[in-house]
Amino acid sequence: MISVCFIGFGNVNFNLCNALYENSEVSVIQIYNRNNIVLHQSLDDIALTTELSQILPADVYIIGVPDNAIATVSESLPFQDRLVVHTSGGVDMNTLSAANRRGVLYPLQTFSQGKVLDLKKVPVCIEAEEETDFQVLHQLGSILSENVVNINSTERAKLHLAAVFVNNFVNYLYGVSETILNEHNLDFELLKPLIYETAAKIENMSPSAAQTGPAKRKDTKTIEKHLHLLSESPYKTIYEILNNAIQDSYGKKL
Repeated sequence: MISVCFIGFGNVNFNLCNALYENSEVSVIQIYNRNNIVLHQSLDDIALTTELSQILPADVYIIGVPDNAIATVSESLPFQDRLVVHTSGGVDMNTLSAANRRGVLYPLQTFSQGKVLDLKKVPVCIEAEEETDFQVLHQLGSILSENVVNINSTERAKLHLAAVFVNNFVNYLYGVSETILNEHNLDFELLKPLIYETAAKIENMSPSAAQTGPAKRKDTKTIEKHLHLLSESPYKTIYEILNNAIQDSYGKKL
């Protein structure tokens, strides 16, 4: 059995804890969080502490804190030569303190506060300095997901960059669309079938092949109409940049 201690209890560690807690191959022995937290009753037998000095011995310590705090937290741990991993997509494994054995357990998914996700189809990217630690992380990853991938820090940084484009930037554009509709008393629900179909297309075809719209088909009249509608909008620049990028990808700009 693998004993696990969570360091920090944000959205990622909350989901990892829920996924690992019920598994007979894992014992979640403790959660450290800087501030007091209240666990759901299904997890209420897990030990809690707000003191680093009271962290219990475990096989794996999973750090789930903001990226810019990972180094500081790992350096503050009051022990040495144990397996300490972080869950970040954009942080190099070597950012962790060398006082302990280092690794990464990165679930490639977006997490929201209080929402429990099924991680079985979520890619779990793992990395470790030592082969024995890699095997431990592979076992944990296999409990979490059907898709465990060995990815080093350089590859993971590129993967995280790509993930920002498909998740954070796309979600921001959803917000832009919602704002435009709200300004004209139109319901964002009207766009959801389009959103779902756009996502479904790339199950069976490449994003390049799935691309549609006025920029790709060189529909200058529609583009000019859109720019006129956006003439007083802060979103006009975004529209122009994205149109130009599509035109650059699919042929000479108009």
